[in-house]
Amino acid sequence: MRIASWNINSIKMRLEHVRNWLRQHQPDVLLLQELKGLEFPAAEFRALGYQSAVLPQKAYNGVATLARHDIKIEYERLPGDPLDEQARYLETTINGLRVIGIYAPNGNPVESDKFSYKLSWLDRLQERLKLLREDEIPVVIGGDFNIIPESVDCYDPVVWKEDALFRLETRKKWRSILNLGYTDAFRIYNKQAQQYSFWDYQAGAWPQNRGIRIDHFLLSPDVTDRMVSCTIDTIPRGLEKASDHTPVIVEIK
Repeated sequence: MRIASWNINSIKMRLEHVRNWLRQHQPDVLLLQELKGLEFPAAEFRALGYQSAVLPQKAYNGVATLARHDIKIEYERLPGDPLDEQARYLETTINGLRVIGIYAPNGNPVESDKFSYKLSWLDRLQERLKLLREDEIPVVIGGDFNIIPESVDCYDPVVWKEDALFRLETRKKWRSILNLGYTDAFRIYNKQAQQYSFWDYQAGAWPQNRGIRIDHFLLSPDVTDRMVSCTIDTIPRGLEKASDHTPVIVEIK
């Protein structure tokens, strides 16, 4: 079972990129983030053999799950705050596996309430993943976490030191989730690889490979045992009018 995640940064602008990528790679599941709009081209993906579960939001955020199998929606919001209406969390069951797609808050600037929202959102995510572990449910959670886990995951740690994505408070939240028993899939077979999933549009970040790794897959222990590979496909970042993110792919027996 091949599951991919891609922050597409506007499905309207990048629809053809997604369709071409699906034709070429044919994953069983594709998690999309940052749809940026209420309209979603479900018919386009249905023509390629994919069902869709969509949580859109006008102009901002938005997540979707595409799958070749039936999709059962479990949660369309991250539990813990009934007043939070941002479209960032979609929990589904696909082919017996709990598959969660997320678009975590950025959190910048750190002096604003955006950072406190990011930390509280991650606390709620940790609590949800804790409950799933207690229930021994096999889980794959993928998406744009907006977290740089370690220094090796960015081209220059000094530049990112005070950014919300790399602040100590943020990395502590990441570690707390790992301590529940979840595994950073990419790091299983890529122990020290300095590979990235995001390159800013500014200052020649892509051609100079000034990137960061913020798109991740976390696996529960039983799924980790069945993992075959986890790779980052950098080719789509070099396309014309590309998203600033590129797909991450995990394969499970």
